[in-house]
Amino acid sequence: MADDLKRAAASKALELVQDGMLVGLGTGSTARFFTEGLGQMVAGGLKVRGVPTSRATAELAASLGIPIVTELIGQIDLAVDGADEVDPALNLIKGLGGALFREKLVAAAAKRFVVVVDESKMVEQLGRGVLPVEVLPFLWRLTAERLTALGVSLVLRGGEETPYVTDNGNVILDLTVEGGVKDPDAFGIEIKKVLGVVEHGLFVDMTDTVIIAGADGPRAIGRTSAAP
Repeated sequence: MADDLKRAAASKALELVQDGMLVGLGTGSTARFFTEGLGQMVAGGLKVRGVPTSRATAELAASLGIPIVTELIGQIDLAVDGADEVDPALNLIKGLGGALFREKLVAAAAKRFVVVVDESKMVEQLGRGVLPVEVLPFLWRLTAERLTALGVSLVLRGGEETPYVTDNGNVILDLTVEGGVKDPDAFGIEIKKVLGVVEHGLFVDMTDTVIIAGADGPRAIGRTSAAP
């Protein structure tokens, strides 16, 4: 059932793709459905190029015949990705898939950033689950100590013996924020001030449209009139 909802959200986002577009391709299960659908459209004659947010997505896109762009000047026409949590202001937590830094770079470069989720990802306040933070592996324990000074608890993803390593060669600390993230913008700024932090999974004021798949079908909410 969950996969059906994700596929429905991804299919709705595919309606936004136009010939000649440069499209940001997200990472994760819902974004995968979008990339697979885009591959079918390319096979049918659509001319687009993709900017993948991870090596896994790049490999998938290449296998589907989607031309890949890894360096660009200017903007991406449309970026589509999933999210782990979405609040009423369309702020996000992303990063459970480990690609949050590249995902944020692509989202920031997009003229329009569209998020596809099933209704279980909608929350009243961010921080229901963990907040991923990508940090340099060099002296990461000191970085972790600085982060805990912000009043959070955390774990090294994968554990110390076999830590998860991102495509950028960094590690991820999964933060738990007691009581949730009350001010995503301010908290994100505080995290970025911590020496050793590369990027965090709070996406604030970046989302244009969220496509939510539920039992009654996909619906879109957005900050602009451009919602499908």
